[in-house]
Amino acid sequence: MKILIAVDGSAYTQKALNYLLANRAMFVDGHELVIVHVCTGISGHVARHLSKEVVDEYYAEESAKVLDPVKALFAQNNLSNFTIDKRHGHAAEEILKSATAAHAQLIVLGTHGHGIFGRALMGSVATKVISETDTSVLLVQ
Repeated sequence: MKILIAVDGSAYTQKALNYLLANRAMFVDGHELVIVHVCTGISGHVARHLSKEVVDEYYAEESAKVLDPVKALFAQNNLSNFTIDKRHGHAAEEILKSATAAHAQLIVLGTHGHGIFGRALMGSVATKVISETDTSVLLVQ
């Protein structure tokens, strides 16, 4: 099975990764993992004043802050069966695009667990992903 794991560097991501590792036989061993990280896109008003190299360097640095600890965690746990997909833009939209491109059969997300009132006020990446995919989604709270 191909499993897509969305990471953002938060404590919620760490809980999701820990859950996967704690249930390694079910979610990791024998499966192909795709780690996706989505950087918030730079506003077009700002980006037009910067060179492509500066913008690319910004995205690389921001991604490294999130992905380097994930790579280290996987190395500590002797995991090498993963690929990384770095994207920028709206998180839910890019997670969905990544899942489609990877032909993922499961999407794993850490969630804040704000409940119905929190989602109504703030929106939710998890809510959007769930509502717009036919792929199974595992939420770890």
